[in-house]
Amino acid sequence: MDAIDRKILGLLQEDASRSVAEIGNLVGLSSTPCWKRIQRLEAEGVIERRVALVDQDKLGLGVTVFVSVETGDHSQQWLDRFATVVGAMPEVMEFYRMAGDVDYMLRVVVPDIAGYDAFYKRLIAAVPLKNVTSRFAMEKIKATTALPIP
Repeated sequence: MDAIDRKILGLLQEDASRSVAEIGNLVGLSSTPCWKRIQRLEAEGVIERRVALVDQDKLGLGVTVFVSVETGDHSQQWLDRFATVVGAMPEVMEFYRMAGDVDYMLRVVVPDIAGYDAFYKRLIAAVPLKNVTSRFAMEKIKATTALPIP
């Protein structure tokens, strides 16, 4: 990956709806070589997909909850079941296996506290858990999907 690829990635992270011609112009390429680079970055999996970012508040999903999960069972069977159940929950935006004192961390979006309570009840009923801790975000100070490109 060279400097032009990095510039293309930066531009696409800012606005993936830009035309290939516009991106090419901004990085100093004509449309065809620019298009070929984008196609290669997609084929290599560097560009996973292009999506629209939606304002969660305007959809009525104004509550963000960070959920820490601890389990007493670290078997592969338990993990597979937990990953399947949590992965299917539409409220879960991000799902990580952690190192340290917490086993898993989820970022969950819901309309309100009652929505979170319904989610929580489904979560704890799905698989045995040792501890679930919920932290409610009061204010979003920074949120970006753009990775810092070295």
